[in-house]
Amino acid sequence: MAAQNMIARRGLMLVLSSPSGAGKTTLSRRLLQEDRGIDLSISVTTRKPRPGEVNGSDYHFIDNAKFTAMVKNDELLEWAEVFGNRYGTPRVPVAASLKAGRDVLFDIDWQGTQQLNEKARADVASIFVLPPSMEELERRLSMRAQDDVQVIRQRMAKAGDELSHWAEYDYVIVNEALERAFGDVRTILAAERLRRARQPGLSAFVRELTAQH
Repeated sequence: MAAQNMIARRGLMLVLSSPSGAGKTTLSRRLLQEDRGIDLSISVTTRKPRPGEVNGSDYHFIDNAKFTAMVKNDELLEWAEVFGNRYGTPRVPVAASLKAGRDVLFDIDWQGTQQLNEKARADVASIFVLPPSMEELERRLSMRAQDDVQVIRQRMAKAGDELSHWAEYDYVIVNEALERAFGDVRTILAAERLRRARQPGLSAFVRELTAQH
């Protein structure tokens, strides 16, 4: 086994945020398919499932009473209300993955990212995904055929507010070409995994090296 793979490391929280339609979900799914060292943080939500969504895989679909109880008991790392529905990140599975040296991928908005930074800044690496233009953003939303015209208008109106938070992120990429954007995400993840602070096993490794002389 390569020496780098033997060094104990702590996992990181990789956040991908963008306005709806800019591509964060597509990038997230691609990353999960190609990188076995990262787990998806599966959010709880009070909204109804969309066609094809699976409970426990896409989201944990719960009612408002359960969600309120989780907030009260501090069981969520972050939560927010979007278009009348609430979304949140369960704390326990994320903590378990990080401790085991596995990374956790978050597909969340700027509000959730702020809360993660407040609670665990050292564990977070955040990426904001920009669309190449507002016209392209609207075209992608229309092509998804998941929402009616009124919802698309709401999402476009909200996009301006979401875009105003780009400077709060560690990295910003423009998703004009999917392959290039995905390559940027992979590069960022690779660099963040090599941060000294995320490799607690380095001390022991260096001691062993120096003991060999």
